[in-house]
Amino acid sequence: MPNVFEIESLFQPSGVKEPSGPLETYMTVPEAEFNVVMATAQAKDIVLIGLFCVENFKGHSGFSLLYVLEKRHSQNVVVLVRPLAGTTAGSIATMFPSATWFEREVSDGFGISFPDAFDRRRLFLHEIYPQDFHPLRKSFINQPIVVNKDIAGIPAYAFKKVTGEGVYQIPVGPVHAGIIEPGHFRFSVIGETICNLEVRMFYKHRGIEKLAEGKKPEEATNIAETISGDETVANAVGYCTAVEKICGTKIPPRAWHLRTILLEMERIYSHLGDMAGMAVDVAFARGASPFFILREEIFRQNDLLTGSRFMKNTICPGGLKTDLLPESLIELEDYLDVFLPRLQQAVETVRTTSSVVDRFETTGVVPQSIITLLNITGPAARATGVPIDTRIDHPYGIYAELGFFKQIAEKGDVLARFNVKAHEITDAVNIIRASVNSMPMRNFYTPVEVQDGCALTLTEAARGQNLQWVNIVNGKIDRYKVRTASFCNWQAIEHAVNGNIVPDFPLVNKSLNLSYAGTDL
Repeated sequence: MPNVFEIESLFQPSGVKEPSGPLETYMTVPEAEFNVVMATAQAKDIVLIGLFCVENFKGHSGFSLLYVLEKRHSQNVVVLVRPLAGTTAGSIATMFPSATWFEREVSDGFGISFPDAFDRRRLFLHEIYPQDFHPLRKSFINQPIVVNKDIAGIPAYAFKKVTGEGVYQIPVGPVHAGIIEPGHFRFSVIGETICNLEVRMFYKHRGIEKLAEGKKPEEATNIAETISGDETVANAVGYCTAVEKICGTKIPPRAWHLRTILLEMERIYSHLGDMAGMAVDVAFARGASPFFILREEIFRQNDLLTGSRFMKNTICPGGLKTDLLPESLIELEDYLDVFLPRLQQAVETVRTTSSVVDRFETTGVVPQSIITLLNITGPAARATGVPIDTRIDHPYGIYAELGFFKQIAEKGDVLARFNVKAHEITDAVNIIRASVNSMPMRNFYTPVEVQDGCALTLTEAARGQNLQWVNIVNGKIDRYKVRTASFCNWQAIEHAVNGNIVPDFPLVNKSLNLSYAGTDL
């Protein structure tokens, strides 16, 4: 075991390029040394990107907490394994603020308490759930849940109170006027200016991780696809890549080319929807229409390629379930030739409309100072000048061969996010073209011989970095942990809206395009 105080040495690159993403190093840390190790990690600018609980892991008959650490621009990630003697652990949220939601999630799911945590409120178990209900424990069997129908005597969720002359609150949601998922936004406002926002999610917890337990690896792929509908491919690829790492399966080069095409098609339609939504939220319908039209056309291309507008039921462990027909790839290339000039024209229309630019500029600034503290990723981070992109930092598949660059802006406002997404669509088109032009003509699938073990993968979905960890025991899924970019990025919006007026909140929200479903598993 390496010296636990030399944690930085664990992130040194090995020089080995893996098509499955980052190389993870597992290190068990005794409880007596844990705080010193984490303090060392904090001092070395190492980022906490994941924290979750596992039962009976690596011979420890009880609960273990796994802390996933990343040193930005390093090839490796480190997973610190913290075996617990009981159901209590010390909080690290004052050192790593991103741990706050992670610890609350672990507390709800497994009943692990963090007595010294500064926020011990429930996260995904709302008031209707019984007090001693911890559904991610092995002892809990999936079944209908008896909920508290009478919550009159249960204390209300304690939102942060902001006091002062002229301060009042505006509660929005969880039920909204549009056809969207539930989420509650509690604004503290002076006049029209927001001085505090607190977000509360997790109104539709679906038990995704519990549902995967006991499934054969091939059976859980469809579960991964349901995490968030518009991240179908990113999550399916992340899950399948983890299974392939565990089983030592090397998928054919053609499969990685095809997966890359689908990943970038997903990025394109996601960003198009965001850009259209930004224009709609400043009442610029004429500017939004071209993006909506292009997005619909991309969906139709997806359907031609895979038989599904969201490309469902296509990815599987070992590659793809079916090959993509050469004629559909040729048609896609032909379409992209006319797509790109129309995209550029639509972008130029927005950029040259002064009333729109006036609303976009200086609105919803995500402070660069919170990016590392809260593990903010994706366009939300890159638009603040922070150069992180999992496709380049931890390349998987064929991304290391494609030679594209991170799209960076500096100001962190809505306009910066609009521009970053516009550039990333152009990059995605070029990546697709390169993938088609270098497409191998042989197999698209390799059979997977299931083995026991665990593996972690990182993928760059349209919203940012998604983390997936799979543990297979006796040929079945023992634990499946998912952390999408939205889980962390929702906390960025609380900072981004401060100092803005209430009517700008929908614009800021749409520019970040955070997933409710991807947060509330």
